[in-house]
Amino acid sequence: MKKRAKFNLTIILLIGLITMLTAADKQAEQKLVDHVDLDRFMGDWYVIANIPTPFEKGAVNAIENYTWNPEKEIVEVSFDYRAGSPEGKPKHMTQKGFIYNQETNAEWRVQPIWPLRLGYLIIDLAEDYSYTVIGVPNRKYLWIMARESSLSDSVYQTILDKVEKQGYALDKIQKVPQIWP
Repeated sequence: MKKRAKFNLTIILLIGLITMLTAADKQAEQKLVDHVDLDRFMGDWYVIANIPTPFEKGAVNAIENYTWNPEKEIVEVSFDYRAGSPEGKPKHMTQKGFIYNQETNAEWRVQPIWPLRLGYLIIDLAEDYSYTVIGVPNRKYLWIMARESSLSDSVYQTILDKVEKQGYALDKIQKVPQIWP
């Protein structure tokens, strides 16, 4: 009976998360980047800070990887991190990314489970692709990511200024520890 109760709790939590992620946004539309070169965007991104989903709370050494699958015309997304500390239990999640706006490549839909497809908005991207900021339509989640495991304080502050103008709550943004040997 314990397995059944765990399964039911997981389903309830998942439905709650889906509801939060897909809630209608009553704020103005977000400004997306003008264009994303998908070849340059692919690869590893260190999660520097975020407004975490329930699955990401306590994540350490979080890295998201994007790989273009030309046959399926999707982005294969993998997310790896350690739970609680650099020595914590390794965690791995996968998703599929679908390019929703093919003119700019700045708006995607990600699919953590079938048939759900959630908004994924590239709202900031350095010219040299050294950092990016990903938002969601209802502004409840956010990811600040970089090609290196850290950002300078001045670049990080500039990013925070930009996301605040986009309507994100700065007090909800948490730095993700990147502690590597």
